[in-house]
Amino acid sequence: MQTVRVINTTRQVLLAGRAGFANSVVSRAVGLMGQATLPEGSGLVIDPCTSIHMFFMRFAIDALYVAQNGTVLRVVPNLRPWRLGPIILRARYVVELPAGTAARTGTVPGDALRIELAVDEK
Repeated sequence: MQTVRVINTTRQVLLAGRAGFANSVVSRAVGLMGQATLPEGSGLVIDPCTSIHMFFMRFAIDALYVAQNGTVLRVVPNLRPWRLGPIILRARYVVELPAGTAARTGTVPGDALRIELAVDEK
């Protein structure tokens, strides 16, 4: 799986320095299931994606639903295990981050995100 960086260009803040990029059927289906934690600075970008579930998860996350142009459409903070996230039909991808990341960085709908290859992946 590729490793990417997720940057909130509106706030000039790094959301994840090392996030997985799930763009195959298998990687999108598995997501973060099976992981015990999601360390600060990490995450997962699921592309394409308009909705997520938290079945079989062990920890809460922040979910950012993002449009094709990189605009954050919706922030779902502290989405807990065994819950369903909303369906956002205009979303192109979802960024999953450690719970509290959106609040800590001030990330809100309307912010612009940039996804780029992590330095060691270039």
